[in-house]
Amino acid sequence: MVYMNTTILNIKTDKALKSAAQETAKELGVPLSTIVNAFLKQFVRDQEVTYSTKQHRMTAYLEGLVRDAQAEYAAGITAGPFTDPQDLIASLKS
Repeated sequence: MVYMNTTILNIKTDKALKSAAQETAKELGVPLSTIVNAFLKQFVRDQEVTYSTKQHRMTAYLEGLVRDAQAEYAAGITAGPFTDPQDLIASLKS
């Protein structure tokens, strides 16, 4: 028989946050303690804390494309509006 050497970790948090976290963990099908343990292991391994608001970050390549598009727009280099799908397709191919 394998015994895990475990301990209890008491933390203070907002009641609404705890409830929301428990609900989210339940939706994922895992206990909240599993989520907390995974976070702690990552924290120890990476020695850093990452905060996320679930917004996806652009890659450097995409950031470059956005910069180029913004520069073109600022310079007045735009296409459209198109009233005919064929005109749109022709513009895309040019």
